[in-house]
Formats: sequence, C-alpha cells, structure tokens
Amino acid sequence: MSPTITADQEVFGQKVGDFGELTLKMHNYRESILAAKPYIDPEKAILTTEAYKQYQDHQVDIIRARVLEHILKNMTIYIEKDTLLAGNQASHNRWAPVFPEYSMNWVIEELDIFEKRSGDVFYITEQAKEQLREIAPFWKHNTLEDRGYASFPPQSRVFYDLGLIGADGNITSGDGHIAVNYETVINQGLISYEKKVKTLLARLDLTDISQQKKLYFYQASLIVIKAVKGFAKRYAELAEKQAAKVTEKKRRVELVEMARILRKVPYHPADTYQEAVQSIWLTHLVLQIESNGHSVSYGRLDQYLNPFYERDLAAGRINKKEAVELLTNLCLKTLTINKVRSWAHTEFSAGSPLYQNITIGGQTKNGDDAVNPTSYLILNAIVQAHLPQPNLTVRYHRGLSDHFMRQCIEVIKKGLGMPAFNNDEVIIPSFIARGIKKEDAYNYSAIGCVETAVPGKWGYRCTGMSFVNFPRTLLIVMNGGKDPESGKQLLPNYGHFTEMKSYEDLMKAWDKSLREITRQSVIIENSCDLALEQNYPDILCSVLTEDCIGRGKTLKEGGAIYDFISGLQVGIANLADSLAAIKKLVFEEQCITSNQLWQALQENYQGQGQEKIRQMLINDAPKYGNDIDEVDQLIVDAYQPYINEISKYKNTRYGRGPIGGGRYAGTSSISANVGQGHSTLATPDGRFARTPLAEGCSPEHALDTEGPTAVFKSVSKLDTKAIIGGVLLNQKMSPQILRSVVNCEKLVMLLRTFFNRLHGYHVQYNVVDRETLIDAQKNPDKHRDLIVRVAGYSAFFVGLSKETQDDIIERTEQTI
Repeated sequence: MSPTITADQEVFGQKVGDFGELTLKMHNYRESILAAKPYIDPEKAILTTEAYKQYQDHQVDIIRARVLEHILKNMTIYIEKDTLLAGNQASHNRWAPVFPEYSMNWVIEELDIFEKRSGDVFYITEQAKEQLREIAPFWKHNTLEDRGYASFPPQSRVFYDLGLIGADGNITSGDGHIAVNYETVINQGLISYEKKVKTLLARLDLTDISQQKKLYFYQASLIVIKAVKGFAKRYAELAEKQAAKVTEKKRRVELVEMARILRKVPYHPADTYQEAVQSIWLTHLVLQIESNGHSVSYGRLDQYLNPFYERDLAAGRINKKEAVELLTNLCLKTLTINKVRSWAHTEFSAGSPLYQNITIGGQTKNGDDAVNPTSYLILNAIVQAHLPQPNLTVRYHRGLSDHFMRQCIEVIKKGLGMPAFNNDEVIIPSFIARGIKKEDAYNYSAIGCVETAVPGKWGYRCTGMSFVNFPRTLLIVMNGGKDPESGKQLLPNYGHFTEMKSYEDLMKAWDKSLREITRQSVIIENSCDLALEQNYPDILCSVLTEDCIGRGKTLKEGGAIYDFISGLQVGIANLADSLAAIKKLVFEEQCITSNQLWQALQENYQGQGQEKIRQMLINDAPKYGNDIDEVDQLIVDAYQPYINEISKYKNTRYGRGPIGGGRYAGTSSISANVGQGHSTLATPDGRFARTPLAEGCSPEHALDTEGPTAVFKSVSKLDTKAIIGGVLLNQKMSPQILRSVVNCEKLVMLLRTFFNRLHGYHVQYNVVDRETLIDAQKNPDKHRDLIVRVAGYSAFFVGLSKETQDDIIERTEQTI
C-alpha cells in the first residue's frame, strides 16, 4: 500500500473525505420525502383492473402492454417544487401501489392490519380499503399467486406450505432482479428500439406460427414505447403549466428546461448530462410501474454517465456541484418508490427495500481501472442524500487506487452501510468459465443485493429464486426425514439421529436428503416461472434487454443473451456450528449422547439439565468464523451436495436462446434469516427455537471471537467460484474505530488482503455503535434517519421490527 493519503491530495479534483454540502433545494426535497407517510395507494390497482377488463380477450403480450399504456395515460402525475427530475410511481411520494394481477388475497386479508405491523408499517384510508374490496372479486382465481399455487405439484407444495422452501416473492410479485440497457437508452433513445422492432415486424411470415407469436410481442413493444413517450410528454406539459404560474424566475427557468428535456427523452437520445439523468430516471420508474419486482438496478451508472459529464463540463454547461445535485436528486427520487409486501414476504425483506443498486468502479472491458470523475460524484451524492436507497456497490480489483478506496471508507464511516464491495478477481473468471464473453464479464454489475449479472443482457433473478432453510433441513434429516413439528414425512428415512453410529452416518443422510430438497426447490421455482411466463410478461423490460427484440421473445421465453439463476440458502453458520457440535461432543468426545441432544432439541433446551447441554454446545465446540479449518471444512463439505445437485438442473429458458440456462448457489438471504428462524425449532448449535438464523454467510452473533481476519479466512474457504449467486458477508464496526486515519488505512489493507489473497467475494460494513441502536429502539423520533445494513441492503433502523432490530444489535462488533 502507498504511504499515508493526506486530506489535501486530490484525484479528479476530489479530496479524501470531502463530499460537498447538500444544496438547499435538495435539503428541502429530502425533508419532504422523509416526512411522507407510507400509505397504500389503490389507484394503480383500479387502473390495472380497468385495462384487464377492457383487453382480456387479447393475446397476453398485448394485454400487458395495454395495461401499462392505460396506467401511464391516466395515473396521477406531479412535479414537486424542489425537484429537477420529473416522474412519480404513485399518487404521492412513498405511497405503495397495489399490483392486483400478482396477488389480491393477502391484500384483502391484511387491509386492517397494515398499520398494526411490528415493522414496515403502511397506512391506509377507509376509502382505499373499500376501493380495493370492490375490485377484488374480478381477481379471484385470476392472479399469479392463484396460478402459482395451482401449478405446484402436491408433493412439492408440502415443502412450500411448511416453509422449508420459501418462494412468496416469486408468486406474489413480478420478477425484477435485473438491470436493463440504460446505456443504449441514453445514447440512442427508445426510438432506436422502435426502429428495430418495425424492421423485424415487416419481415415476419405469419404463416409460420413461431413468427406469428413474435407478432404479438412486437406489437406490444411498439405500444409500450409509444406509452413511455406519451408519459414523458404528460410531464412536459405539466412542467410548462407550472412554469406559466410560478413567480420565482429561477424555478421558472428550471421548469421550462425540464419541459424541453421531457419532450426529448427517453424517446430520443440524450445530449446533455441532465437529459441523460432524466432519461435514466423515467425509464427506471416505468419499469417499476410495469412490474413490482424489486432489485431493478441502475447498473454501472458511472460508466455510461461520465461521457455526458465530461462533455458538459468542458463546454461550460455544468459544474461539479450541479452534477452532484442532479445525482442527489436521482437518489432522492429512487427512495420515493415504495413496495408493500404480504407480511409473510415482509419477514424476508424487512425495511421495505427495493434493492435498487448502483455499481461504480471496477474495470473497463479492456481490464483497465474504470474509476472516473463520475465515480467520485456518485459517492458525493450518496453521502449528501444519506438514504438507504439506492444501494451502492463498488467493484473491487487489484488496480483500484488507494485514494478511491479511502474515499469509499469515508463513505462507510457515515453509517450508511454502503458501499458494499464485490470482487472482480472472483466474479469475472467465474463468469468467463460459464461461457460469458470476456467483454461482458468485465462489464458486470451488482443486481439488488450482492448478486451480479451483465446489464442489459441477463435475464431475471440472477439471484432471488426460492429460499432453502439449511438448519431446518438438518433437523428433518436427524428425524428420519420427518418434519419434527408437523410430523409429516418429507424425505426418505435414512435413519434417526439417535440410531446413528457415527458422524459419517449423519452426513450420508444429509447428502441424500439435501439433494432431494434441492430437487423440490427446482420444481417450485419452475412452477413460479411457468405461471409468470404464461400470464405476466414484462414488455418494456424485455424490449430493453438484449436480444429479446432480435429473437422476438420476452425475457421469460428466453429473450436474454445470458440466463443463469440462483436460489438462496439460509443459515450457513448455524449449520456449520451445529455440525461441529455434533461431531465433537456427540460422536468424538461422547460427552453428550445422541438421545440427550435430540430430547433437548425437542424441548427447546427447557428440560432438566438441558441448559447445561446448551452451554456445552455453545462453549465447548469450535465455531465457524474463527479460521478453524476443521469447522470451516465441515460447512464446505455440507454445502457441496447442494452445489453439485443444483448444477444439474436447467431453468425454463434452457435451450430456448440464452447462453447458460443453468443454476448455481447463493447466500444472499436478505432478512430471511429472521422469517425462516420463526419456523425452525431449536438447533444443535445451542440456538433456541423460533429465534433468527445467521444471515448470509456471516458467522453467528458473538461467536466469531478471533477478529475480522479470522472471519475473512473462514468465509474465503467456501467455494466462492461456485456460489455465483453471492457470498454475502456482513461486518459491524464501531464508529470510534474509524475515527483514526491509521485504522482507515488498516481497513483498506485488510480489504485488499481479503480480496487479493483470500479471494473473498463480498463484504459490507455497519458502522454504528450498540448504544446508538439501543437508544434508537427507545427513542425512535430522535433517530429518524439512522441507517443500518440489514443484509445485502440498508434500511432505516426505526422502521424495522424489534426482532430484526435486535438481530442487528447482537451482531459481533469487530475491531482492527
């Protein structure tokens, strides 16, 4: 590492720790957004129902296009007094629209409890309740959820109903988990897509049924492109009306310029920085209106915005402060988007996250350092906005400068839980090994949390399919394939734990059982995908992803260039610690009998003498996260059956066009560790029943006692090149630690070691002390904008349920 980086050193005119100040306009805008109460908005549901009734006899692609068109023509629009960008998702900022085509059952069931939730509270008026109840009968047996449930084979449905395999998000909302080709949108405009569609449409031979199917997609594509153009025009006309009424000259000039820009983009190419930002925002917004799938991400924003910035800067059309203000405005706009989930789904996504990720840094397609002036501007905007959304990811590589790394550490010190780091040194080779072209592999971005894909060329859900509960699976295996709670025989009986003679017996049963559960997860995922493909294609998202237009296929039909997907495996650390305890204390040292342990698990460690057993499990067995090879190898070996088995199965797009079509592992469990902990009885690591599982691949709270280096070493032993869905590692550090420049530089060195030598995949930091979190629980009004990293995303701490808050408070606080 280079010598100490001093505060007065500059790169691209940027000093370490200097992020500029929030402008008065953006300050006021931020305050108005944070003051907005999240309500349930029925408007979109009403418009969607109207469109479905009107066009229900059309082909499904046309129906979906007409629905979006009807919404964009008729939804409430507004331009707030302090914004420089136009575009809103709902009737008011932070209101959450309802998407009735995906699910209405839970909406109606939970109408009266939205305000009573323990976290992720939404408000709703009595009028809105009545409006939603009025349209509900039309959607009975007519939603994605209804069709998804009906498509589950009975044997697989049992795994879902018992919560062993979770897929609520897959059948109650759209897909998301994608970044479209924003670079083409801003440089060539939607008009370029329109021209391509019209050319291919004219060549169709409609006597060929496969080409006739393309006809409907092309017709739908032209409908949505025209609808987006008309949507922008509505804002242009509104801006002109407001300009005619406003008395303040500066605001009138701003509104006139907004109107000019909105008559141009995103239909036509952008020529200026502000045009490019507006084009990106409006496109991103419509994608969120089209489908409520989360993790719709911006991709490599610094790479495709920087040419506009440098041209405008050279021409004197913009300065650095103005450019940061527009980026800050984009961040604030991103937070205005909201999503309401069923309570069952909310437990997997606490904090109402949308996972809208911006990726900066990394390498160019030629392998050079890609950090540019806009990379720094985005860091400035993230700090000034001080929000949990958008997510920010930095692509790490060996050539990333110490100056940029230090600036990233300064952002982390602000307590945003951002940026997260993903490692080029692992991800790029893994992509290339799976058939992804080198230039595309070098152009990957984060999607949502820590998952990765190639923007504009990759299908849905590179991560985000079903959740598999590893610790609960272990309990079922120990119980001869029978779920201990329900008593249902889910898996073959390979012997009860109390009858097993060795640890190897347990592992043989685990291997066979985990492979069967993996197979069942594939069946459930395929059922969800089939229902989505047949009934709910996202036309605009498909248009903006290569090569859907060229193939005449939507994304679910195989339109993307690449299409790999990943489920999520929950409770990695609990499984590791459970296996270590069983191996050492039951089979090797025999200080706990298998009968004693099994009875303690059934009685939640509440029986006579069982607290002593629990303390032995916690204190006398080695723990994952402490660089103990024996323990770390246990989880590597236990994970391998899943990794091997999942690689055998193809997704529903395999052989239909995309490169890949396969599956891989992923640990980005978001907040599912809390939700799946609720359905999991006591485990052999000493964990009580119903309490949270460990999140991501992070060690269990307070059990990683040997410091951050040991954690890094343990995590790096996982097969990161096979777990392409993301190896999510959360770390927590006291703000006092990073007040020292020396410690900041130590952290840079620690990160370089983790990524360069240990080949770590990902890491992110919570920099907030325990006392602050506890005070925020007691006095939420004093900590309105306290932000924490929940999992692969950040959230306002006070909006989380107490259980999720407690889970974050109890995480190990590392030192350097």
